Amino acid sequence: MMQKVSFGKRLKTLWRILKQTRTHEVLATYLIFVFVAALIVYVTEPEILSYGDALWYCYAVISTTGFGDIIVHGFIAKLCSVAVTVYSLIVIAIITGVFANFYMQLIDERRKETIAAFLDRLERLPELSKEELTELSEQVKTFRK
Repeated sequence: MMQKVSFGKRLKTLWRILKQTRTHEVLATYLIFVFVAALIVYVTEPEILSYGDALWYCYAVISTTGFGDIIVHGFIAKLCSVAVTVYSLIVIAIITGVFANFYMQLIDERRKETIAAFLDRLERLPELSKEELTELSEQVKTFRK
């Protein structure tokens, strides 16, 4: 009797959680921070020849992959690398909590919809056919397990 939550409803739930927790602001600020950090690395590191390379370097730092194809030597670029790493870890921790909350709310919504459908059928008990009554009885047995 578990009902499936629609994709649109899932997106609305996720957006509601992002807004309630202000995580959308954290993500926007984080993206701006990464682009600014890449700009600082590009401007201060002579071996990085393009802004795209600086963004690639920041991606390697964020993903903690450290490909090694771009290495910074300057103090400011290294400081930016540390800041990007620490900020990334914080944002990932926040996002993990938000998504855990999101899935818990989806499960709760499914449970509420299932209970509402079950109660609706109970209210119409005299109108149900023998097959529907048998199905309802099986659902009650399953629910009790």
